[in-house]
Amino acid sequence: MNETHDEDFREPYVDVDEWRDTPVRHRYVHGGFADNGTRFSIYFPPDDAYQGRFFQHITPVPGSEHQAQTARGQEDRISFAASSGAYFLETNGGGADPGDPTIAGFRANAAAARHSRVVAQRVYGHHRVHGYAYGGSGGGFRTIAGAENTDGAWDGFVPYVIGSPMAIPNVFSVRMHAQRVLRHRLDSIVDALEPGGSGDPYAGLDSEERAALAEVTAMGFPPRAWFGHRTMGMHAFTALYGGMRLVDPGYFEDFWTLPGYLGADSGSSVHRDRLRYACEIAAVITAREAARLGLGVPHIPDARGGVDHAFRGTGADEDSVVALRLAVSASIDAQGAELTVRTGQAEGQSLVLREVRGDLALLDEQNDPSAVTALRPGDRVDVDNGNFLAAQTYHRHQVPPDGFPVWDRFRDAAGKPVPPQRPQLLGPLFSLGATGAVQTGKFAGKMIVVACLLDREAFPWQADWYRSAVRHHLGDATDEHFRLWYVDNALHGDEEIQEDPTRSVSYLGVLHQALRDLSAWVEQGMPPVASTDCTIDDGQVVVPSSAAAQRGVQPVVQLTVDGADRADVRPGEEQVTLCAVGEVPPGAGKIVAVQWDLDGAGTFPVTEDVTPAERVRVERRHAFSSPGTHFVTVRVRSERDGDASALFTRVDNTARVRVVVAGTGHTD
Repeated sequence: MNETHDEDFREPYVDVDEWRDTPVRHRYVHGGFADNGTRFSIYFPPDDAYQGRFFQHITPVPGSEHQAQTARGQEDRISFAASSGAYFLETNGGGADPGDPTIAGFRANAAAARHSRVVAQRVYGHHRVHGYAYGGSGGGFRTIAGAENTDGAWDGFVPYVIGSPMAIPNVFSVRMHAQRVLRHRLDSIVDALEPGGSGDPYAGLDSEERAALAEVTAMGFPPRAWFGHRTMGMHAFTALYGGMRLVDPGYFEDFWTLPGYLGADSGSSVHRDRLRYACEIAAVITAREAARLGLGVPHIPDARGGVDHAFRGTGADEDSVVALRLAVSASIDAQGAELTVRTGQAEGQSLVLREVRGDLALLDEQNDPSAVTALRPGDRVDVDNGNFLAAQTYHRHQVPPDGFPVWDRFRDAAGKPVPPQRPQLLGPLFSLGATGAVQTGKFAGKMIVVACLLDREAFPWQADWYRSAVRHHLGDATDEHFRLWYVDNALHGDEEIQEDPTRSVSYLGVLHQALRDLSAWVEQGMPPVASTDCTIDDGQVVVPSSAAAQRGVQPVVQLTVDGADRADVRPGEEQVTLCAVGEVPPGAGKIVAVQWDLDGAGTFPVTEDVTPAERVRVERRHAFSSPGTHFVTVRVRSERDGDASALFTRVDNTARVRVVVAGTGHTD
């Protein structure tokens, strides 16, 4: 029996059917479709844990159908599904190169979803199976593509950290421009925006720097997210760079020669920051040596389909070449460049450098492995970052039609673009190539979108753009089918462990609650809590300060030190009073934990004894023995049922204050 309703998916098969005990007891079924490269894994919980539904995770790019098997903790999708009365389904998205973008975009996942219901009938007997798809970033694009272009495969959808049809490559280009221009100012910008700071991130900036900060902010980059400027890099841009050069090769010459482009302005800092020189490779550096040297080469522990790592592929082994030592040091450090090989086995090859730092050149993960392997000491190479400098302002030449107000800064009073425009918009084209469709907002079923207010890769306004697209089709019926929940102090990555837990929280608890609420909405007619209330002000998503007005599911936290966001004290002698107030929006559960990080280590070892409640207020006295600037962080946790021991549905938020202890200006 097969119910895929797709002529390219007519030969399903199962080649593994066995019971497994890790990560939880489940019946594992693996199979695929013999008429194409699609493969799937299904994880069925025991009969007494199953409630007639499945959750299907959709990855940003086609990958492996085994990705969930190594995840643990909050990231454990198999255990989460089982604890929610669901079996879990994952696919390889049609395989590495399915050809037709609609296969990777939605058809392979839809075919697997439909056939999983057939397998579920064999496992549990005849019953109605409800299905829910969810995916983030590129997986959010593909989840929406499935919602808008299939019928009957799923009953509901949870796309998260989503972009708009104009996201690619523009969110990366404007960010990279700001990273370059502001690279010596970002620490002061971060400090100005921290609690107790000046509040003026433009203080001390020159005209070019002020313009760059204003531009990236108005385009949607969250200013509070600059705290991660040392590690954010280019993210997925290098995975898109080849497509830009293929589709619009003339841009990279026009940028340097035609009026209206930044490169043609002799006074622009792109000329100061241009790298263009020839040298020899002095040494090749393996991943093992790079780790010893502390070069910061990305480490990908497991391929789990996460939104911050999926574009990087499987990662390098310890003996793979990941960097080069060049015979000549670069005059400046640069983010992004090309290395063209002039002699040796790799002669004629062009490789992307993720970073040039002195005499070190860090290779990008997207390079052809055979070309990298062929590199040898003594090979002559050219280094040039001109195309990457050009790419940094590509968004200025991609002004879309009405409907995307963040581009209005590039229009004149009559609404016409001021900078010269390229022949086509790459965003919709790339979206079509990746998913086989462009978002319209028209779908059947129900949907909850989860978005993050500190998202540096999918600027937060884009989720509200999609809400507007949905409202265009559904009108007054929008709330019967759609919710948008914003998560404050959360970044793009769908990971439990945060790079800096004092500044950001995981949004996995919100994502899990969305899936459970979605299933209750579809199956029992129980509407989820209201969408987060917000306005869009010059590219920035602004939410109300109170939980009742903000709505959504995340607790709202306020923290003061001696009644303000900053206290100046003497070392050891003077205690400060820390006061934290946490409150959940209506219907979102109860506060179940309040934790303190008093020393900036991000470990939150101090826990308050709280009784679960919708509003909690706690005070703590603390003295600082060492001089300097200290930041205290409180983390408040809520849970829908008031269960402090719950793993998957805990929802966090944080707040910080500054304490300056007399003696030195050093910042811990």
